[in-house]
Amino acid sequence: EVQDETVDALLERCGHVPLPPYIHREDIDNDRERYQTVFAREPGSVAAPTAGLHFDQALLASLRAKGVQLAEITLHVGPGTFQPLFEETVEANHLHAEPVAVDAAVLREVALARREGRRVIAVGTTVTRTLEHAAREGWLDEAFENRSGETTLFLYPGARFLAVDALITNFHLPRSSLLMLVSAFMGTERTLAHYRDAIAREYRFFSYGDAMFIA
Repeated sequence: EVQDETVDALLERCGHVPLPPYIHREDIDNDRERYQTVFAREPGSVAAPTAGLHFDQALLASLRAKGVQLAEITLHVGPGTFQPLFEETVEANHLHAEPVAVDAAVLREVALARREGRRVIAVGTTVTRTLEHAAREGWLDEAFENRSGETTLFLYPGARFLAVDALITNFHLPRSSLLMLVSAFMGTERTLAHYRDAIAREYRFFSYGDAMFIA
């Protein structure tokens, strides 16, 4: 027992990296580095925003060299991300609140890109949810300020996307809000077709799974 230990310190000392079930071993020290994105700056997330795991510094440098403009936002993935949808009617489900924080400079860049007809490509469903929350709250309007708060935004088929034009995301679990977001983005039938193909090709799902680019 450690006296006067904070919760964060206790989690750091005793916690384990949540490996997907197809990795048939216990987590090791190296997983703490691998289960972390190159964008990580602040503690507070209960899990890595997994779409970011597909990027390293070399890839980011290559994107910049091609003229891709990169903008970073703070993500604190909450436990509600992993909670399955229990209600049979999609609209009857509600998501836990998740912290969001976006700097004024990023809001300005996103708004400018949309005005100029350039694509806003979100890396991950959490980024998508954050930017769509920002659009609905008027954060993409002048004047731009550093913004933070919480969102309970639930994006499912029929939702309109006001900020994001394309999405990079992992393959998600059935009955998850993340799969609902993907279905909202590219349509239910198209999503199901892609997932049938992913299963047939034995793609990997979950945290260390494969990703797709949805445009």
